[in-house]
Amino acid sequence: MKKKPVALTALTLAATAILGACGNNASNDGAASSGSASAPASSAAAGASASAPASGEKIKLSIWHNFSGDDLRAKAVRGQIDKFKAAHPEIELDAQAIPPDGYRQRLKTVAAAGEMPDVFFTQSGTSIQEFYDGGLIQPITPLLDKYPEWKNNFMEGALDRLSFDGQVYATPLSGSATSLFFYNKSLFDKYQVKVPTTWDELMTAVKTFNDNKITPISLGNKAAWLAQSSIISSLADRVTGTDWFLKAAKQDGASFTDPEFVKALQLFKDLSTAKAFQTGANSLDNTQMEQYFIEGKAAMMIDGSWALTNMAATGTPEQLDQVEVTVLPSVPGGKGDPNSISGGSGGGMALSKTVTGAKLDAALELIYAIGGPEGMQAIVNSNSVVNYKVEPDQAVVTPLFYKAFTLFKSVKLTPVYDAYLTSAAADAINNGLQDLLLSGKPETVAKKLQDAQAQALGK
Repeated sequence: MKKKPVALTALTLAATAILGACGNNASNDGAASSGSASAPASSAAAGASASAPASGEKIKLSIWHNFSGDDLRAKAVRGQIDKFKAAHPEIELDAQAIPPDGYRQRLKTVAAAGEMPDVFFTQSGTSIQEFYDGGLIQPITPLLDKYPEWKNNFMEGALDRLSFDGQVYATPLSGSATSLFFYNKSLFDKYQVKVPTTWDELMTAVKTFNDNKITPISLGNKAAWLAQSSIISSLADRVTGTDWFLKAAKQDGASFTDPEFVKALQLFKDLSTAKAFQTGANSLDNTQMEQYFIEGKAAMMIDGSWALTNMAATGTPEQLDQVEVTVLPSVPGGKGDPNSISGGSGGGMALSKTVTGAKLDAALELIYAIGGPEGMQAIVNSNSVVNYKVEPDQAVVTPLFYKAFTLFKSVKLTPVYDAYLTSAAADAINNGLQDLLLSGKPETVAKKLQDAQAQALGK
């Protein structure tokens, strides 16, 4: 890939804060244990023999991240950093936990000034690519080669959006599943409704619940991204297949005005027309949507893995016991894999290009301490999805999280639309889906999306 001058705009760096901002709501504490891949007894203590400067001075190492909250995932990440610090008295570690709201601006400022921290958290995809294009980071492939069982234990495709030209620049500290299909088994049993595996069965369920004055599907699309990330990303993939979407996103051999994508938008419109969602869905946020579902006011909900911790924090054990999770129903004649969920890899710790020598050795071992097998175990035990083959401690995590993570490991992951679209195109589809919940037309939404993506890419 040809490198370009870095252009760290506020919009680009906004993505850096997303992982810390989303999912920082875990509600059950957990203790770290060894992961499924073999590793030193304590990953945080790995690399204790890292060479110190010849003068005997301490190695000075800095790390920035946005895991600053009181949620369990943030505590798990900070706990791994603290373990590393305690195990390495020869290293003077400057660890800064910066709140998500201010993180992107601070990172933008130091990047523009050429004063990057030695190790720093960045989101996958567009965000880390900006640092790569600007020549600001170096690969951590040697670290993965040093611990091959760790490397081989990541799920298929987990490293793709963190890699360039065959080199890995970070490993994901978490994964994302944006289209989990939750349903209330008590309501399904009460009204003798079959859990839908096909689109026709879903529409039948919608009618039955409406007939019994139960909201079929809880939706809170006030922030506009929810319907795109959780519904259309997966629904459209069912219809078009992943290859079509990747071509359309690149504007290379496919267009968002193609009949298959218009069909996907029509299916979403059909749900709205059938009154699948509660009145005023565009005025409710995702927290209200999740609360509405967990209280038993809706039979179904299509939402991301972040809902697991949110529902655990607000629902009673009895309410949570009624919730099951599966995948979105299949679409007749669809080209996509029906056993799939839209999602992907979260961000990870990147390594500054300027780090060399003994500091480089120390930085790599710090990255391993946080994202290695022990770190992955600690993070999954905080009720957080990871793109790593590890078993959560069932004595620590909630039963619903365990079900969802087991499902996550068994399905194919397909693209989340806004992870591949330009910001202008993401706005177009987000706003368009809000319109479809009202009086909008699929063809109009498709054209606006196509025009926005083509113009942004200069096509």
